[in-house]
Amino acid sequence: MLTFKGGIHPPEGKALTEGKPLKRLSLPDKVIIPLSQHIGAPAKAIVQIGDEVLTGQPVAEASGMISASIHSSVTGKVVGIGSFPHPVSGTGPALVIERSGEDIFYEHPRYTAGDCDKETFLKVVADMGLVGLGGATFPTHVKLAPPSFKKVDCIILNGAECEPYLTCDDRLMQEQSEGIALGLLLMVKNTGAEKGIIGIENNKPHAFKKMCEVCRPYHELEVVSVKTKYPQGAEKQLIDALTKRKVPAGGLPLDVGIIVQNVGTAFAVYEAVYLGKPLIERAVTVSGEGINEPSNFIVRIGDTYERLIREVGGLKEETVSLISGGPMMGFAQYTAQSLPVIKGTSGILALTEREVGRTREAPCISCGACVDICPMQLIPTQLVRQVKNKRYEEAAALNINSCIECGSCAYVCPSKIPLVQYVRLGKGFLRKLSARERAKKEEKK
Repeated sequence: MLTFKGGIHPPEGKALTEGKPLKRLSLPDKVIIPLSQHIGAPAKAIVQIGDEVLTGQPVAEASGMISASIHSSVTGKVVGIGSFPHPVSGTGPALVIERSGEDIFYEHPRYTAGDCDKETFLKVVADMGLVGLGGATFPTHVKLAPPSFKKVDCIILNGAECEPYLTCDDRLMQEQSEGIALGLLLMVKNTGAEKGIIGIENNKPHAFKKMCEVCRPYHELEVVSVKTKYPQGAEKQLIDALTKRKVPAGGLPLDVGIIVQNVGTAFAVYEAVYLGKPLIERAVTVSGEGINEPSNFIVRIGDTYERLIREVGGLKEETVSLISGGPMMGFAQYTAQSLPVIKGTSGILALTEREVGRTREAPCISCGACVDICPMQLIPTQLVRQVKNKRYEEAAALNINSCIECGSCAYVCPSKIPLVQYVRLGKGFLRKLSARERAKKEEKK
């Protein structure tokens, strides 16, 4: 079975929702739409309080080379612009739109594969506000437009969904397989790639079968089963498993001729091109033993965690942790009130004490478990030692920036050391040091 070196096997927790079809949530009365839902510069609002907007109408435009536009997810009136809770950054600027009735859709052009050349394709993907839906939220139009000196021969779709509990991608592959395949074909055609590969973990037999069926007529597409192991869905690990190509330290998939996209992103590409539909909704898993009725939903961007939790019967008293995303790489939340679903929200988890398994940090016992399982072949204990002693340049020399922050090391650590948090701290200080160096060079000019 295809896989990569290292990795772990945490309890999957997927049985709670893997058999639950995607349900379309009723329209919210109000949406809170953050201006930063992607890697890069926040979008710039192009509406004001009091403006009437249609579903799918642009409400914020990209403000830099790496940025993404944002659209209204309901038909209604802009009633507020201010700071609101954000599931990743804590707080951030957002638009508040009150729904005035049923959807009246803003008209966007529609295309077919035959009349959508590369320039048109990239413009549509940018105009529709598409970003990576696997969690990284990198603007899709930027990722699909590599520099001319970088030859792309393969597009990989990530259908691994290796995070415990999450099953929204699994359901999407079962229920929207044709759209995913057509989206992948568009990406293959317009990047000049020779083929597209969909990698699916072997714990998703129904999704694998469905994707094989719809891809069979297309000679450019291949569906491949990979071993169920965390973090199989990480870009470099999936590339390794499927192609045996090794992305160099500090490098990108482009360096080995590959672009990786999530299956949800491929479906969004299909909707953007064929249906003229911006990214105004996404699939979300609401799960965990703290949830009364774990479910999978199609949710409008800007709907709130609070309403989704209410929709599944609320939280159980035993809930001790609320997480946006998966338990390994997600973000703990302090509230569900006014907390909006954003483009990168794949899951909302309510976990109990049994699932979280909290214990206090103890001294490192030098067991080497974290070294054995690191999928990037790093030495986490040495990285953390350098960070604790504020030796950030030494940490950089040990390739701290190659860490993908998957959390595998912290998971196996018998001393329960928060290794990932220390790595993030070290990376943050290195970014600050780099910014200071750039500022000094600018002053000397």
